[in-house]
Amino acid sequence: VHLVEAGGGLVQAGGSRRVSCAASVNSLSINNMGWYRQPPGKERESGAVISRGGTIDYADSVKRRFTISRDNAKSTVYLRMNSLTPEAPAVYYCAAGATWPLSYWGRGTQVTVPS
Repeated sequence: VHLVEAGGGLVQAGGSRRVSCAASVNSLSINNMGWYRQPPGKERESGAVISRGGTIDYADSVKRRFTISRDNAKSTVYLRMNSLTPEAPAVYYCAAGATWPLSYWGRGTQVTVPS
């Protein structure tokens, strides 16, 4: 399973950005998909996850600001990020798997919100 993220870049403070992640397969291997972020020099942290059936869970830090969704027909998961605040560039990673913990990881896409 290969995961390819897209949509990162420079975003103005207070702005929005949608990142996407396309999987190379459409099977139970990607039953669960999610987004994680890693600021520089810090550990990777959970953002949001979604099951094939649409069950969603958000980390407290992104609740009410981020929205995760998926298109099962396209094997693609999205993360809509609103009200982005200035911070050091973070890499957003897509992950997928049949169960937990997720087994497959993308290479990440960087989102930068300059102050």
